[in-house]
Amino acid sequence: MNVIETDLPGVLLIEPDVFEDARGYFMETFNSRRFESAGIPARFVQDNHSRSAYGVLRGLHYQEPRPQGKLVRTVRGEIFDVAVDIRRGSPTFLRWTAAELSDRNRRMLWVPPGFAHGFCVTSDEADVIYKCTELWHGPDDRVIRWDDPAIGIDWPITDPVLSEKDATATLIADAEVLPEWNG
Repeated sequence: MNVIETDLPGVLLIEPDVFEDARGYFMETFNSRRFESAGIPARFVQDNHSRSAYGVLRGLHYQEPRPQGKLVRTVRGEIFDVAVDIRRGSPTFLRWTAAELSDRNRRMLWVPPGFAHGFCVTSDEADVIYKCTELWHGPDDRVIRWDDPAIGIDWPITDPVLSEKDATATLIADAEVLPEWNG
């Protein structure tokens, strides 16, 4: 696999080796030894699958005080996937990076604990699967506004379809709890 560093330290874009022939293709989506050698923990405790229509935007989600790292991939369709450094004291605090993840490019994005995550669907429909390093815990579930001007994400859509939770999210300046950077 090819591991590509993004402009945010710790956030990695992964291009798996794909073996194609007339029958179709085969690829390894997770291998603990390879992922650990790339700096991605091999301990995942929960898998999630989300299906969304064009224009749906989910995020910006994070969990604190039990943060989740997420290994995200799209198995059908295309998304604009975003990671935001929300760790207080981090030299890259409030910076974001994004990647197009699709069933065609087969890329994955590693979003480490301490980062907020969100995505919007840019195809007719998309199935997104992600592995988490911590179990979802309702009281720790947090959300920041997708269009927070302090972050300034350049989303490829202007009028997203949002859940009530995402539509009523707070600005990061008003967030009750944010993770701390541990240098």
